[in-house]
Formats: sequence, structure tokens, C-alpha cells
Amino acid sequence: MIITGDDPEYIAFVKARLRDQFLMTDLGPLRYFLGIEVSSTSDGFYISQEKYIQDLLARAALGDERTVEIPMELNVKLQPTNGDPLSDPTRYCHLVGSLVYLAVTRPDISYPVHILSQFVSAPTTVHYSHLLCVLRYLRGTITRRLFFPSSSSLQLQSIRTLRGRVILRIVVHFLLTVCFLVVRSLLGRRRNRQRFPVRVLRLSCVLWPC
Repeated sequence: MIITGDDPEYIAFVKARLRDQFLMTDLGPLRYFLGIEVSSTSDGFYISQEKYIQDLLARAALGDERTVEIPMELNVKLQPTNGDPLSDPTRYCHLVGSLVYLAVTRPDISYPVHILSQFVSAPTTVHYSHLLCVLRYLRGTITRRLFFPSSSSLQLQSIRTLRGRVILRIVVHFLLTVCFLVVRSLLGRRRNRQRFPVRVLRLSCVLWPC
């Protein structure tokens, strides 16, 4: 469980209430969660999946060290009949599924992953070649991270930045809402419960090449 907010004393209170009900261990500040790495500075938070990408590239077993500048060419129109069917589509399905989760911190691959996921039922050699292109792009941009500033700004940075900000804001707000509902449900089971408001820290994010 991840607990986040803008009041350290209130967070400590929530954890104390949880310890009263459940056998749990406080792991301290968030560093790693479900393949997502988190690092904090005085300016804000960085999240990435660098280790996840490294493991993904190892499973893909690419036979070269090439990189590409973009994950997919513009205006590419893939068809189900392009190329020869793969004799074993298992690897393709596995890699595309891993890329879907990677898009949590890498919204720059969301579009090509969306295109490639349309062919998981019957992938071909052409589809697989485009999948390898996405992996080579990730190899060359593995250190990119998302940045959640302590003081967010409404200034438009770029079209790609805005799209990533919207996607991540939706994901983060969804996760925080789920955590809030779970905590409220658990604490509300006690007959003599103390009502308290849950403060949610609003986050905005931008792509941050490092």
C-alpha cells in the first residue's frame, strides 16, 4: 500500500490506525513499487522503470546494440495481412503486454504500443519488426524519467508533455482514489471509528530526459 499526502503527521496517524488493525511493516519512504522506481528531491519526485526496461530487453534477447530515435515511423498503417504469420506468437504477446505496463511511466510509447497490441491474436513478421523498433528506441532512451514537481505549473511545455501529463494525472488520481476507498473501508469497520478527512496530494508530471 502507498500512502501519500501533504501532512506528515496525518500520514503517521493513518499508519498508526492501520497497525492497530493489521499486522504490517512500515517500509519507509517509497523507493520501488511494482517495477516503478521512485526518487525524491527538494524539487519533486522522479519516477521511472529503468530496471524494468533492462529486464525487458534481456527477455527480448536482441541480437544487436542498435538504437533508434523514434519508436515508430509517422503514418505507419499496419494491416493484419502484412508479412508472414509468426510460428510462435508467444514472445510477441509477452513483449507487447510488458510494453503496455511500461507506458505508465513512458507515455511516449503509448501510440505504437496501442497499434502493436491490435495484432496480438495473429502477429506477423512485419508486426514483430516494428515491435523490435520500439525496444531499440527504449534502449536509447532508457534513462528518461517522469518528473512530478513540488510546485506544479500550468504553463504549456510541449504537445508531448501535455499528453503525458494528462495520461499520468488520470493514472495517479485513479490509484489514489482506490487507496482512499480501501483505507476508508477498512477503518470504517470499527464501530467507534474517528472520522477524518483524507488529503490527496495533487501531482502533475512532465517528461524529463536525463
